[in-house]
Amino acid sequence: MLKRFTRYVTQSVAGMIGISVYVLADTFFISVYSGADGLAVLNLILPVYGLIYAIGAMIGIGSATRYAISRAKGKNTEHYFVQSVTWSILAAVPFMLIGIFIPDKALALLGADAGLIGLGRNYVRIILIATPFFMSNYTFTAFARNDGAPSIAMIGSISGSIFNIIFDYIFMFPVGLGFSGAGLAKGIWPIRTKTANALGAGLATAICPIVTMSVCTIHYRSSRNHVGFHWKKPSFRHLISCCQLGVSAFVGELSSGVIAIVFNFLILGIAGNMGVAAYGVVANLSIVAFAIFNGLAQGAQPLISESYGKGQPTQVRKLLKWSLFVCLAVEALIQLIIWTSTDTLISIFNSENNVQLLNYAHTGLRLYFLGFIVAGINIVLVAYFSAVDEPKIAIVGSFLRGIVAIVICAVILAKLFGLNGIWISLLAAETVTFLTILFLAYKDRRKRIKPYCSLRSQ
Repeated sequence: MLKRFTRYVTQSVAGMIGISVYVLADTFFISVYSGADGLAVLNLILPVYGLIYAIGAMIGIGSATRYAISRAKGKNTEHYFVQSVTWSILAAVPFMLIGIFIPDKALALLGADAGLIGLGRNYVRIILIATPFFMSNYTFTAFARNDGAPSIAMIGSISGSIFNIIFDYIFMFPVGLGFSGAGLAKGIWPIRTKTANALGAGLATAICPIVTMSVCTIHYRSSRNHVGFHWKKPSFRHLISCCQLGVSAFVGELSSGVIAIVFNFLILGIAGNMGVAAYGVVANLSIVAFAIFNGLAQGAQPLISESYGKGQPTQVRKLLKWSLFVCLAVEALIQLIIWTSTDTLISIFNSENNVQLLNYAHTGLRLYFLGFIVAGINIVLVAYFSAVDEPKIAIVGSFLRGIVAIVICAVILAKLFGLNGIWISLLAAETVTFLTILFLAYKDRRKRIKPYCSLRSQ
């Protein structure tokens, strides 16, 4: 089992890092030619990514988790995959309409001024129109992973990421998307403008999940596939049943967007656009850290759900211990990298060598990443409770760490300590969440022991 656990976790982490890398690729290429303004635009758009990924994760990962538990119990699961894709597409419709008709208003609502709206309009339009692919991507990868094909899910995610990085460059520079046809017809190296850079990056990012889903189809067409593709009328009851187990994934993805919105408005009031640009560096690097822990949790989830469905509590506890041990080791490694390579990491996105940006991001990166000492453990615990069909603790822990605690801590600490207070709010919020999860788990265990003791005494 340890060998299987290692394979699932490493491949899941690699796949999640692959997903996060294409966001970093956008950030890098746009920062090279758009500078601090480009970073500010991308940071304002991060909440949009967060919400899209959150809904897709809730439906896709929740459905795949329910599929794993139900299949282990011998129930009919032939319609789970098609239901998940159907609901993902339906959930994407509002985003597509916003992208087609009112992308400017969406950016303004996120806090962009007239200059930033002009810079990010085309990018956000493309991303929103491609929402069905982003959302369905979670269904394709999660079902493959829960159907015993973590390697395919990993290869798919990495393939999509590699495609995005390569075509970011191709679309933005040699092809020169967004520029006049005259320049291309003459064979002149296209004049680089900020808007075109964003347009090219947007197209590359939008196509990325299509590549991932195409690779995952290899498993679904193979003899090892157990996932059914039977059509069944969309059921709200089925959706709710699956989403209960996907709420932790929903909030896990949404939290980055919520944090970005709250931090953006707080930082704008304290340090202006340069402060937001610095947070853009911190936020984009944190995406990789969150991806690692989410990959760990999602890698262990199929095995925990399978053991739980088969009624093997000893195996479930063993898998949880292994997950927490790996989590602690990764947390230590992340802290070592951040504190020894702070300025090197910032320089990747600081193409203009802006001193003020460097100063803000230097302090911010070190203080913010202290929160990952606890965040990784919380992500694993929340995923564990979802995997063993205890959604109550998972939901409370998810909403606390992803929305409630982080918002309250950020607002209070910003008033007390200014910009530094915002940076340390992640640590404060994750600590509150960890203590709450422990309390709820202890309380739930006491409730289960009492009836057992009463029966023993009779």
